[in-house]
Amino acid sequence: MKKAAAIEALKFVKPGMNIGLGTGSTANHFIEALSVKVKEGLDIKGVPTSRASKDLAEKHGIVLTNLDAQPGIDLTVDGTDEFDPELRLIKGGGGALLFEKIVASSSRLMVVIADESKKVEKLGKFPLPVEINRFGTTATAWKIERAFAHLKLDAKLVLRLQDGKPFVTDGGHFIIDCAIGEIPEPGKLHTLLKSIPGVVETGLFIGLCGVVLMGTPKGVKEFRRG
Repeated sequence: MKKAAAIEALKFVKPGMNIGLGTGSTANHFIEALSVKVKEGLDIKGVPTSRASKDLAEKHGIVLTNLDAQPGIDLTVDGTDEFDPELRLIKGGGGALLFEKIVASSSRLMVVIADESKKVEKLGKFPLPVEINRFGTTATAWKIERAFAHLKLDAKLVLRLQDGKPFVTDGGHFIIDCAIGEIPEPGKLHTLLKSIPGVVETGLFIGLCGVVLMGTPKGVKEFRRG
């Protein structure tokens, strides 16, 4: 179903585009599908959102550029951990949320590809990743806890680990995964968390996604914001 959604996303691709390439298993399906078109002669350039997506795109022969050379891009195609009826997202399970958000916010259109398991009525089933500066980790986590308490949200915070050590993002930061449950006001929570010194970015993507393509056993269903 993810692969079907990835292939469907190709309908948004036009010759000459600069395309943001998301990170994760679902986004990888799109990179691979896009590479087939490139081998057939499609002229595009990719803007990877992580070392992993860069390596995969290069492996498949996709010409790459970056936001320094091309600060405004045409399209980003990426996966998601959750999306709600307003096409607000939780992202960051793959650890690339900061770069993904920078690329998405630089794009004319963000298309998200997903399967049915990612659709929720209210965000929060998936733990919210919060990317933080490595300096003052404990102090920043304490302030994050206070922010959740201020909004009367009961959150369990866990520093993400890899091989027994703190996971480090491509940007050199740590990630705190926050198990919250339903988030009644995602926009308010994002604003409050971003006001904390030490918080680099949150996994709440609000007002960025324009289209969700959701793979189902009966085909791909399309949702549009607004």
